[in-house]
Amino acid sequence: MNELPSKVDIVVIGTGFAGVCMGIQLLKNGFTDFVILERANDVGGTWRDNTYPGAACDVHSPLYSFSFEPNPNWSRMFSGHKEIYDYTWHCVRKYGLEKYIRFERSILGGDYDAAKAEWTINLADGSSILCNKWINGMGPLNRPVFPNLEGLTEFEGTSFHSSEWNHAYDLSDKKVAVIGTGASAIQIVPSIAKKVKELTLFQRTAAWIISKPDRKMTETEKWLFKHVPFIQKLYRWRVYWQNEVTAIVLVYRPHLARVIQGLGIKQLHKGIKSKTLRQKLKPNYSMGCKRILPSNHFYPALERSNVHLNTDGILRISENGIVDKGGRETKVDCIIYATGFEAADFPAWFKVSGNKGQQLMDVWKDGPEAYLGTTVSGFPNMFMLIGPNTGLGHTSMTIMIEASVQYTISCLKALRDKNAKSMDVKPEVQAAFNTDIQKKLAKTVWMTGGCKSWYISKTGKNTSLWPGFTFSYINRTKKVKTEEYILE
Repeated sequence: MNELPSKVDIVVIGTGFAGVCMGIQLLKNGFTDFVILERANDVGGTWRDNTYPGAACDVHSPLYSFSFEPNPNWSRMFSGHKEIYDYTWHCVRKYGLEKYIRFERSILGGDYDAAKAEWTINLADGSSILCNKWINGMGPLNRPVFPNLEGLTEFEGTSFHSSEWNHAYDLSDKKVAVIGTGASAIQIVPSIAKKVKELTLFQRTAAWIISKPDRKMTETEKWLFKHVPFIQKLYRWRVYWQNEVTAIVLVYRPHLARVIQGLGIKQLHKGIKSKTLRQKLKPNYSMGCKRILPSNHFYPALERSNVHLNTDGILRISENGIVDKGGRETKVDCIIYATGFEAADFPAWFKVSGNKGQQLMDVWKDGPEAYLGTTVSGFPNMFMLIGPNTGLGHTSMTIMIEASVQYTISCLKALRDKNAKSMDVKPEVQAAFNTDIQKKLAKTVWMTGGCKSWYISKTGKNTSLWPGFTFSYINRTKKVKTEEYILE
């Protein structure tokens, strides 16, 4: 059933980890009058979309799952995209979410009617749905970014973004260019290097890469996780605290990044024998300023005779390939854009009007802001699950998702218990919170490490990351303080 009701109490957007977690907790807490709108014809979010060769998680599997729904059957310490996608479907089916999901319902935004305390959620197909509350579970990694290069449409070969992989195109014996050296590229390059005739990797900025402690899970481990679940819980906690310690360097003692850079240098020397190549691959900024990438196979792949690294910069895309700033043309059959996503800036196509007709795009002209990454003043009953400044640079986003969901559930319960139609965070509360957030961020490695990253918006503001330990966010989002809100 995919019929859209005209009105419900709650609309949830997205069926990635955030939307699925929200749906499960709504049912657990007695909220049943809701729908989940999904733009695609399948669940899974980023793990549905990113199916490129080698796509896998860079967080330990036992931590990259819901705390309330552990999976004892992970095949590897770091799961591939298919297993995570399957896990998402497992959660959907186990908790009975299928009947609440409406597929192929892409939203354009929403308009709030203050007199009725009612949202109109507008869809791309011209339809709409009324609700009292809406919860945005769209993650930031779903809007592909292509580089701003001359001649982007002139290339006569095959080209595609890493998140829109063309599985019908056979890379065998082809000359291929990969643009980008981020999280996707370091998985793609070693996965296709043996298959293609030639591979040229165009690097703008070198990445800090560390060893990835990946391996197959043993049958004994799986048995213990299934029959003695406390063992898996202990393992999850061990991984959690190992990762949490990293926040000390990223947030509180960024100068220590220079000390731990030895891990990256060690990995570089282990994987690359050529001194010339090592020099090109050595980052010129503090570790942690950009996302730290775990890989055991990226560096060795670059030493293959059919793989070439170009660090001259791209001048333009030509009909036959890529022209670098040195004037040399690399002729290729296929260009793969591993150039990331529009994560820090609010998408221009998303139109949301608040309680006085104000546009969220205008309110956020200097960069997205919210209270606890979840509510925005002037936009009552609108909640976000992976909102501004809830991203992480050191551990699993499922932790922040569960905390945001818990806070949203607390808000919904407050509305229900107080028989209120709307709640709107006080502007002074939101302003004080964000002033404090930016003050803390200014001292972190993300702002002092000497790099440019997707964490930073076009206005130079870090609108992506949480400047602290995840347990501090968990503590702040356990229960809403209604005195911080205007309830009507």
